[in-house]
Amino acid sequence: MEKYQKAERSIFKNFRKEIWVKFIAGIKEYQLIQENDKIAVCISGGKDSMLLAKCMQQLQKYSDFPFDLEFLVMDPGYNKENRQLITYNAEALNIPIKIFETDIFNIVDNIDESPCYLCAKMRRGYLYKNAQKLGCNKIALGHHFDDAIETILMSMLYGAEIKTMMPKLHSLNYPGMELIRPLYLVKEKDIIEWKNFNELEFLQCACRFTERSPIYNRDSKRLEMKELIKKFRKINSNIDMNIFKSVHNVNLDTIIGYHNEDIKYSFLNDYNE
Repeated sequence: MEKYQKAERSIFKNFRKEIWVKFIAGIKEYQLIQENDKIAVCISGGKDSMLLAKCMQQLQKYSDFPFDLEFLVMDPGYNKENRQLITYNAEALNIPIKIFETDIFNIVDNIDESPCYLCAKMRRGYLYKNAQKLGCNKIALGHHFDDAIETILMSMLYGAEIKTMMPKLHSLNYPGMELIRPLYLVKEKDIIEWKNFNELEFLQCACRFTERSPIYNRDSKRLEMKELIKKFRKINSNIDMNIFKSVHNVNLDTIIGYHNEDIKYSFLNDYNE
């Protein structure tokens, strides 16, 4: 059995409940894919996007309705070894990637503070632009369940607001384009187990900033949230799901205030009515 065949089979057989069922459930619950969509599956070279690519391939093969896929890799300035690893894994997993190059790393390399926000924003723009050139109407990213709940906690603890990573959203700068996150219900630990089961090695963070500053990874707020959630799970295995469900079940009768674009609301507005 070829490596890609083992990887595909394991999604259905060994990780059916943990990965495939949740992958399908997320697509259905959030209505992520429609008939005749053309979706650019964006591959960074990490475990999440590679699993996403395999799941999307299998969904296309067995779907009740037709849709097209492109497998898009953006090279923001990887070193030679990292680029080769992406190419090697794509070939081993039978993923027909298309690579385009940018100079993002060169642009953000001179920023004194963490360049992550600017880097992510530029990456998103380049992915939309190149996906649109290929005739795609959607891009699919590999964010998963843990990314969503980490975002919720970071927003509360460091942003002083309740906000989450949406399962899909419309692009503001590229009309007609959408971003979807098909792994939205899949937990990171199950992605790691799938990777280890198939003896696969993928890219970690491959940017110059983290290579140059290893302490950054240790001190990052997202890593801090991962450790916090890990502690929560030891206290109660349902806490992570409760965090996730909390943004699906907001009780507006008990909210002090909220905002929607330019509209701001306080419970005092109609308290005496």
